[in-house]
Amino acid sequence: MSTATLTSKGQITVPAAVRAALGVGVGDRVEFVEIAAGRYEFIAATRSVTALKGMFGQPRKTVSIEEMNAVIAKRGAAAR
Repeated sequence: MSTATLTSKGQITVPAAVRAALGVGVGDRVEFVEIAAGRYEFIAATRSVTALKGMFGQPRKTVSIEEMNAVIAKRGAAAR
């Protein structure tokens, strides 16, 4: 079992063995998910960009960068 101590600023150092098992390092994000009253899971919130491929299916219509920029400019001007 790994343990950590809470600092006066509310911070902890995650033990090296836990970081290695989760595959997290400096700058990575983690989540705390409540699984029961007073019990939390510590989850690595990192995901490879390639894992996101296909998440939303095929696009209905392809859009060029120029078209995207035009819509952004139009919406931005309308918001003023």
